[in-house]
Amino acid sequence: MSVLFITGTGTEIGKTVTTAAIAAAELARGRTVAVLKPAQTGVAADEPGDVAEVARLAGPGITTAELARYPEPLAPATAARRAGLPPVHPHEIAEAAAKLATEHDLVLVEGAGGLLVRFDNAGATLAGAAQLLGAPVLVVAAAGLGTLNATALTVEALRARDLDCPGVLVGSWPAEPNLAMRCNLADLPGAAGAPLLGAIPYGAGELTPADFRVQASRWLAPSLGGVWDPLAFALGFAPPAVPVHPG
Repeated sequence: MSVLFITGTGTEIGKTVTTAAIAAAELARGRTVAVLKPAQTGVAADEPGDVAEVARLAGPGITTAELARYPEPLAPATAARRAGLPPVHPHEIAEAAAKLATEHDLVLVEGAGGLLVRFDNAGATLAGAAQLLGAPVLVVAAAGLGTLNATALTVEALRARDLDCPGVLVGSWPAEPNLAMRCNLADLPGAAGAPLLGAIPYGAGELTPADFRVQASRWLAPSLGGVWDPLAFALGFAPPAVPVHPG
């Protein structure tokens, strides 16, 4: 069973675009991919959510699933309580992911916010679902100041729960990084005790789907289905990611 959980060190980190990039790279390799969003918040019933955005960017052939949707942009437990709707429990997430894994080569489970955001009033988190499956958790981090501490805390929480962190990925890398960002690129593996597995360029989600799919593998390390080389990237030799056909 191949299930990868994707969490962030906070909100608006780039988890959805990261999920789409991994899905696109794996599809390009001929693998079957499913994307599961346990709880979508801040989106009305008739609006497209994160899984729809992943499918739009990564392309046809992806299976998408969403277990619950709450209208207010809050933590899942709070949003469920305020909406008077049932919360999502870890066993439901694990069961859904396991079922998808019987039919797909890879299942990507995208969390909401950070690792320990609550899904129910008992304090259940995404980590609990990953524990039930013994699945690894990829950490998506910010590029700028504060990211080393937030990343270290997230990975420490994973290891305290005996969960494997295969690596860290920068979810939004600017075209002109400042000094702190450049230093963080070198320091993140040490803070996480895990390798850096890629960097998604700022604005990647604004690429046309066709351009996104062509470029996705350049942003990801080989273990995530890509060709990204951290040394070449740090030295500025990696190819830039810019819209080929602006749209």
